[in-house]
Amino acid sequence: MEQNHIYPIYDRMLQRADRERLLGQRAVMIWFTGLSGSGKSTLALALERELYARGFLSRILDGDNIRHGINKNLGFSEEDRFENIRRIAEVSKLFVDTGIITIAAFISPTHRIRAAAAEIIGRENFVEVYVNTPLEVCEARDVKGLYKKARRGEIREFTGISSVFEAPEHPDLVIDTSAAPLEESVRRLLEVVLQRVSLPE
Repeated sequence: MEQNHIYPIYDRMLQRADRERLLGQRAVMIWFTGLSGSGKSTLALALERELYARGFLSRILDGDNIRHGINKNLGFSEEDRFENIRRIAEVSKLFVDTGIITIAAFISPTHRIRAAAAEIIGRENFVEVYVNTPLEVCEARDVKGLYKKARRGEIREFTGISSVFEAPEHPDLVIDTSAAPLEESVRRLLEVVLQRVSLPE
């Protein structure tokens, strides 16, 4: 970078640590992975609210605000899914570098996809939460009717039915939303997340 000898105060670009001090938080990526209907988005929304109540700034990324925007040109083939997550990870990296706690809720079904996301964002910034709700529970919920369509063959390569989901091997936290009330799951989430986002006093 060219040195500014007239205004030396501007010689140094602001760093992530500067923005974190401004916001009073450490930025991390909270990455929810699991089957459709497992409760990823519900947990993400609850976490965002709880962090906000404690004075933390965060941003949720999910299918609703990604698939209809920067990734609307992608389908659901294996390579399109990989590209979907790659773009999400690149955007997330910018959010984290800005000092914002970023919360992602995506099926992200394979080890390869999640490893690529962690590598782009930075493994030291990556908190993986596996929402391990059983398939039969997810299918019974079926809020958008996707499982029924998949069973009828109307949706190809649907994760859990006609496409594989590879469970994370070493997630930071495992939650089964069918096994505990939402409040308990959010409490467990906060125990992990607050340790990562709080600045030392």
